[in-house]
Amino acid sequence: MNDTAGRLEKLVQQVLGRPLPLRLRAWDGSQAGPPQGPTLVLRDRRALHRLIWKPGELGLARAWVAGEIDIEGDLYEALDRLSGIVWDHDEPERGRFPVLRRLAALRDPRNLRLAAEILALAGSAVPPPPPPEEAARYRGPLHSLRRDGRAISHHYDVGNDFYSLVLGPSMVYSCAYWECPEATLEDAQRAKLDLVCCKLGLRPGMRLLDVGCGWGSMVLHATEHYGVEAVGVTISQEQATFARKRLAEAGLTDRVDIRIQDYREIEDGPYDAISSIGMAEHVGSIQFRAYADILHSLLKPGGRLLNHQIARRPLKDETAYEIDEFIDRYVFPDGELAPVGTTTALLEDAGFEVRDVEALREHYALTLRAWVSNLEQQWSQAVRLTTAGRARVWRLYMAASALAFEQNSIGVNQILAVRTTREGNADMPRTRSNWLNTISAD
Repeated sequence: MNDTAGRLEKLVQQVLGRPLPLRLRAWDGSQAGPPQGPTLVLRDRRALHRLIWKPGELGLARAWVAGEIDIEGDLYEALDRLSGIVWDHDEPERGRFPVLRRLAALRDPRNLRLAAEILALAGSAVPPPPPPEEAARYRGPLHSLRRDGRAISHHYDVGNDFYSLVLGPSMVYSCAYWECPEATLEDAQRAKLDLVCCKLGLRPGMRLLDVGCGWGSMVLHATEHYGVEAVGVTISQEQATFARKRLAEAGLTDRVDIRIQDYREIEDGPYDAISSIGMAEHVGSIQFRAYADILHSLLKPGGRLLNHQIARRPLKDETAYEIDEFIDRYVFPDGELAPVGTTTALLEDAGFEVRDVEALREHYALTLRAWVSNLEQQWSQAVRLTTAGRARVWRLYMAASALAFEQNSIGVNQILAVRTTREGNADMPRTRSNWLNTISAD
């Protein structure tokens, strides 16, 4: 009787330094590991080739995208058990896929024998081609206008119908604000948009710039409920098309301008307020100070900026920061995370006064779980709208990200900053409760 699963379990245990916390089922039907809980399924021996030739995140990511490995049972529990393999309170930077980093130990020459044994189970030394249709690799200077445009297109121009299925009617692709556990995703996204509008102190007649406006939800909400005139910029063609259609249907095209424009190309300031919600992660560390300078220059004196941004945990040695290969290749090409302290310091260097920082880490975990639920409940349609590989990428990255927020591997923060006047007057309420309880214009 074949015992591929048993042999493989022993080899993986030697690499990880502890037992695999999931049941394992191989392509030949053999099983090994704990009898209870989720099962890691190896549907095809080619997954082992990918692990050997690209140890760590990229190899297993390719196997996942190709459908050669899968999880039966609770995906969150499976990822949580795997993350427990490398849990270390002294090393806060674990990323979304810590177990895949540990598997990269197969690169170590001391593990060549283990790698050879795993390859023998695969039955061939020829690596399979990767599933290229789901990956993105770009050339040219990092965070140049052209390269950023291609990276954004890879992530956002995958079909508005697909995003509508995942995000729901709000079409908001950022952390919601869950005022009570019973709230729906739509309620929570509406509350988030209200929170941003209140922090910005929006009033009728103000001029708002929304940087990275997505499908137009923020400018639509601010115009309808707070009476502003708005400009929304995106470098995604599909987002701009969708946003313009929404605004036309709402009869707001005379009050909102949706542009396909990079933030570096905006020259029509000053604005009374600027929102940047879930966009700064794409800016990159080498560009962030320039980004802060540009937004500062676009605000009138006394104007407010709301920067809503995912943050990673700080490292003892910041030069050791590495971007998750899976995220970089399959999800957000060229995206980077920075500690919240770094972000606030750069905003202050640009001349802003940081007035408030609110952590919403738990809120993003709830948001991601809602998106995963939408995707899983409409899986067949999601595959038809994109590809099976793309749908699998989104399911894995959103579920893993939910756990990363829950486990404090990453966070998300709203930073409210002000371009103060020469006299130092920021025209801010003296207490947080005053602007949090602002009543919308309608």
